[in-house]
This record gives sequence, structure tokens and C-alpha cells, in this order.
Amino acid sequence: MPGKLIYLMGPSGSGKDSLIDAARPYLPERGCEVIRRVITRSCEAVGEDALGVSREVFQSLKEEGAFAMHWQANGLEYGIPAQIDDWLDSGRHVLVNGSRGYLKNARERYPDLLAIMVCVDTRVLHQRLLARGRETPAEISARLQRNQLFLDTTDELQAEQVSLLNNSATLSRGVQGLLALIDASVAPAAHSA
Repeated sequence: MPGKLIYLMGPSGSGKDSLIDAARPYLPERGCEVIRRVITRSCEAVGEDALGVSREVFQSLKEEGAFAMHWQANGLEYGIPAQIDDWLDSGRHVLVNGSRGYLKNARERYPDLLAIMVCVDTRVLHQRLLARGRETPAEISARLQRNQLFLDTTDELQAEQVSLLNNSATLSRGVQGLLALIDASVAPAAHSA
């Protein structure tokens, strides 16, 4: 049986990267891989463990068919390596740091994907953004407004069969929630693989 694509989404600062990193040790026993995204930004940029490339290199990779999925957001290009198709075909599940704006396209290619939206209370997000110190006050304000838009569309998300994961509490609680969603969605046989 093919594996399942686990498509994790959420606004910047919601804790997607922290969740993925903290869940990583528990994923192999679930038959799940984590793919490293390719992003048109400096490798030194603080944040997720992604492969940073120039726009020219990204375009070349795209033309060569190196990506299973790719999109633009926040002035950057994001690519998911085509390696995920090999993993899925071999029965492995794959956790992807995805984009809400690309969900429809992702579903067209992977109809049975597990879509998970990471939600976080706006006050908590404000504190996290302040603590990481990467954004200006104007950027923080914009991110908070975007987060509120995410929170305001939770009914719509559930109608689209998107599972919600509240990551407003501790990281360990968020990881427990993520693993529970994965466990409820993947075939039981995959746990013994």
C-alpha cells in the first residue's frame, strides 16, 4: 500500500518547525519520513532546516522536475523534492511543511493526504514572535492579522477536511497532538513496518 502524505500548515510563528523537529524521533516507528524543503533564501536564515538556494538554482531544479510540489509565498519560492513520491510509493508516510495557499493543488496530486492546520492563540503568537526577534513591529502586526484570519476560518477548514492542531500550549502537548492525528490517519500496518 502507498504511504500517506501528511501536509502540515500554519501561519509563521505557529510552531510548525518546532513541532516537526520535536516529533522527528517518534516518526520512524510510524513509518514516517520528514522531507527537507528547498527555499529561495540564505542557508544562514534562522528557522527551519531547509536547503537554501538562489532563485536561479531553484528555477533550474523546477525545470528539471526535481520538485513534486512547489509554490510562492512571502516573496520566496518553496519546493518539495520529488523524493517524496519514491517514499510514498514504497509505503512510507511523508511529513511535509506545506502551505495553506497550495493545499488545493497538493490535494489534486495526493487526494488522500492528511491536511493538518497548526493553530495558535494570537496572544501566544505575539509572545513567540517577540521572543524570536526576527520581525519588525510592522511585520509582527501583519503576522498577527494573518493568524487571526486563520483562526476565523476554522469552520471552513473543517469543511475542507483539515484537521486542526492547537499549538498554544507546551511543545510536548503539541507533539502529542500531532502524533495522535498521524496515528489516527495512517494504516495500522505501517506502525510495524
